[in-house]
Amino acid sequence: MAEQQAIQIPRVKLGTQGLEVSKLGFGCMGLSGVYNDPVPDDVGISIIKHAFSRGVTFFDTSDFYGNNTNEILVGKALKQLPREKVQLATKFGVGWDANNQLFIKGTPEYVRSCVEASLKRLDVEYIDLYYQHRIDTTVPIEDTMGELKKLVEEGKIKYIGLSEASPDTIRRAHAVHPITALQMEWSLWTRDIEDEIVPLCRELGIGIVPYSPLGQGFFAGKAIVESVPTDSFVNVLPRFQGENLERNKKLYLQIQKLAEKHGCTPAQLALAWVLHRGDDVSPIPGTTKLKNLDSNIDSLKVKLTTEDLKEICDLIPTNEVAGASLPDSFTQFTWKFANTPLQGEQGVNLSMEAKSVGNTFGSVSGLSRKN
Repeated sequence: MAEQQAIQIPRVKLGTQGLEVSKLGFGCMGLSGVYNDPVPDDVGISIIKHAFSRGVTFFDTSDFYGNNTNEILVGKALKQLPREKVQLATKFGVGWDANNQLFIKGTPEYVRSCVEASLKRLDVEYIDLYYQHRIDTTVPIEDTMGELKKLVEEGKIKYIGLSEASPDTIRRAHAVHPITALQMEWSLWTRDIEDEIVPLCRELGIGIVPYSPLGQGFFAGKAIVESVPTDSFVNVLPRFQGENLERNKKLYLQIQKLAEKHGCTPAQLALAWVLHRGDDVSPIPGTTKLKNLDSNIDSLKVKLTTEDLKEICDLIPTNEVAGASLPDSFTQFTWKFANTPLQGEQGVNLSMEAKSVGNTFGSVSGLSRKN
C-alpha cells in the first residue's frame, strides 16, 4: 500500500485511569499456535513490527499462550520497538499442573509469582495492562485485586484488567481498585455481553477489549474458503462442526454479499462492526499473515451508519447461529459462571472439574503445555 493511502489508526482511552491505546490492537496468541501452526520467532517478530509500523501499539499476550513461549516472543519483538510507545497487555490465572490438567488460580501469592515470571519472560520493567485471565471461583475477588493493587503501587503493572468476569465480580473488583479494561468475546455471532456486561462497563468507566472479533476466524472465511489444520482449536468448537457449520455458512454468505455493497471483504465488515461498537472499544484480532494484518487494519476505513449497523445485526440474528460458542466443558470458565465467594467463604474448586477440559486442550497442539 502506498504511504499516502495508509490509514491513521485512531487512539482510544480504555477506562478512566489514563490508558490510551490504538483503536485496533493485535492479539499475539496465534503466533504460538492454537488456530494454525506456530510461526518461527523471526516471522512472529516481523509481524509485530509490521503492525507497529502501521500504527498498532496495543499488543496482547498471556503466560498461558504457547506454555509461556508467546510472552518470550513478544518480549523479543519489544526489544526492536520503542517501549514507551507500546501498550503491552498480558494475563495470569490459567495454567497446567504436573498432570497436564488445566487449573484456574487467583490467590495473592500466585498473582505475585505470575507477574514476576511474566516480567522476566517479557524482559520489561513494567506491564501496561495486567489481566486476570479467568476468574478463580474459590478465591474472593477482593483478595486477588488486593494483590494487583499492590503491584500497581509498586510500579510493576500500570493498569488492571479482567477477562470473562461476571457482573458481580466486576463490581466488587472495581470497588477495590478501578478496572481499566474488560476482555470478552464479542463478535457478530457472540453478542451475549451486550445486555448486561457492556452497560455495566460504561456505568463504571471500564474499557472493552473484544477478543475473537472475527468469530475465531469464521468471518474471515476459516473453514469456508480456508481450510482448518487438523490440530486447530477451531475443530473443538461446536459452530465449526458438521451440520452447525453448514447452517452457519449461510450467515457467512450473507455477510459476504453485504460486504460487496460496502466495497470491503467479509472480514473487514465484521471487524468494522465491532470497531463501531463504541469509543471505549479496542478489538484485538490476531493473524499469522501480513496480508490479513493489513486487511484488518484497513477495516478502519469502512464507515458504517446506525442503519448499516442495524442491517448487519439483522443479517446475523444470534438465535440463528448454529451451535454454542464453546464446548459444554469449557463454559464453566466463562463470565456466566465467574462469581467468587465473599471473603471468609469457601468457593468451588475448579481444578478437579477442569480435568476433562485439560484433556481436550491437550489434544490441540496450540494450547497444549507441550507446545
